[in-house]
Amino acid sequence: MAVKIRLQRFGSKKRPFYRLVAADSRNKRDGRYLEIIGTYNPTTKPASVNIDEEKARKWLNEGAQVTDTVKNLFSKAGMTSNKKEN
Repeated sequence: MAVKIRLQRFGSKKRPFYRLVAADSRNKRDGRYLEIIGTYNPTTKPASVNIDEEKARKWLNEGAQVTDTVKNLFSKAGMTSNKKEN
């Protein structure tokens, strides 16, 4: 199973709100997920990003791939998307 850390869209039309989730890459964007890792709200000024680093590190160590957008959000939150060195 190929796991990706990606965004799942919520909110109404023109008012997006996103969850960062670990999901099987074969599932739909807003479909089934394995675990919620954080949230992203682009409508606030400045945009709010909340990430549970412990959960994110767990999935990265298990081999989850990160989408480009999530990689940018990780860097804004001060977290690298590289695997944690033990």
